[in-house]
Amino acid sequence: MTINQIVTPLDNAVLETKAQYKVYFKIVVHALKELVASIEKENICTDAEATFVRQYSNLLTYSLEAFRIKYLFDDDERMRIDLTESGFPSYLEFRYLYNDLELRNEHISKLPKVETIKAEFLETLMKYKQPIDDDKLHKAASVIYYTSVEKQFIYKRFVQGKILPAIGLGAEYMVSWSFYDVTYNRPFICFMYFNLYKEKIEDVRQELYSVLEQTADRDMEIDMLAYAIDKKLPQVHPKRIKKLDLGPLHNVFAKDELEITHVILKAIVEKTFELSAYAISLGVDEAVSKSEFKEGSLFNKQTLQVWEKSKRKKYLFSPHRVIQSLYDEIPETINALTGNPIEISSLKLD
Repeated sequence: MTINQIVTPLDNAVLETKAQYKVYFKIVVHALKELVASIEKENICTDAEATFVRQYSNLLTYSLEAFRIKYLFDDDERMRIDLTESGFPSYLEFRYLYNDLELRNEHISKLPKVETIKAEFLETLMKYKQPIDDDKLHKAASVIYYTSVEKQFIYKRFVQGKILPAIGLGAEYMVSWSFYDVTYNRPFICFMYFNLYKEKIEDVRQELYSVLEQTADRDMEIDMLAYAIDKKLPQVHPKRIKKLDLGPLHNVFAKDELEITHVILKAIVEKTFELSAYAISLGVDEAVSKSEFKEGSLFNKQTLQVWEKSKRKKYLFSPHRVIQSLYDEIPETINALTGNPIEISSLKLD
């Protein structure tokens, strides 16, 4: 398979062939799993944070598998992926997936029974020695999709994590959440460490969750995010906020203007790299409260935090051979990272 067979049909941001689906899903799932494992190994997050990163990533991986089943034998619909600075499926796909499952029973009622499909497949394969046609394969995939995919495990635009004690981390509590930014079409994971003022956690839990979903469901400057949350929660005193930006995913499907992507694409065209060559970026932003000030009228003052944001940390994860090529082609870009590129395993396509 050549790069033209993979890339050329993607100008309209859809996957066109079964071969493209196969390659795309393998790259994204593999890259995501390697990224999560390396975040834990390289101590980019605390143990508690790494646990949440894995949980949110599991939702993403589960959703990707649902996409794979949904589109594998569908000749009418095509999955949309973001070809700019993302590499992940378009946010619309997650919304459509959730909507599909809202109408699960209606869809199932229009499909043949599992026993009927099994009987037809066995008769075709064993009695008539014929391959199963695509229409029947699509119906079988649809049955699997609507009967096995669970709505609660689908990654939504905003996913709320639980509030937990933040033992030894400079605050009383921590809370996590994740969102899929509709502008960048890639996932973000956030953590907030905070104290309470004259309140019990049970009394502020739902209000805190509501504010996070309304205020912190999209990418913005970390200090602006911190101030917005702080302003809307008078009894909650945030002390530290951390945001992980998962992506972009640099691979054969990308059409962005990033130097890393172009090095990989060039090497694939020249057959120096396999089609499965990839790298994935990770950005880490953090803001810490350095002091407090009071705002408001004499009888209605609110304590707010004075935030100091750190310089963004930029990491790159990639197989060894890709790292070597990046150092050869764009050394200044690679040296500008927070640390050396982190080696992760390559992917072999069947």
